[in-house]
Amino acid sequence: MAVNAGELKHRVTIQSRVNGGRDEDGYELPSEWIDYKKAYAKITPLSTKDLLSAQAADSEITARMKVRYRTGLDIDTTMRVVWKGRVFAVDSQGLDDGDSGLEYTTFTLSGGIEQFKD
Repeated sequence: MAVNAGELKHRVTIQSRVNGGRDEDGYELPSEWIDYKKAYAKITPLSTKDLLSAQAADSEITARMKVRYRTGLDIDTTMRVVWKGRVFAVDSQGLDDGDSGLEYTTFTLSGGIEQFKD
């Protein structure tokens, strides 16, 4: 079953953290987030039932992100997703669809932006 283009209606920015390196005096520069890729996705907040189950399991997952399968899109758990001004941590490696594994990939997201503060 192919992904309906209308389903992927949310424009997200996937960001990657880059180490700042050192300045000319040898002092360490702060790391920063840079835009890695912009993509269309479907962001689905967890239902109340799923959210309560996740909290009971001591998980901070708050949403799921579904993107069209692309071999060149390497999203991992060191990255973050920005959508509508909200910042989400990528909480899991991508899970490919159950049919062919080549249609879409789903990631779990957590809203804990505290880990992203410099």
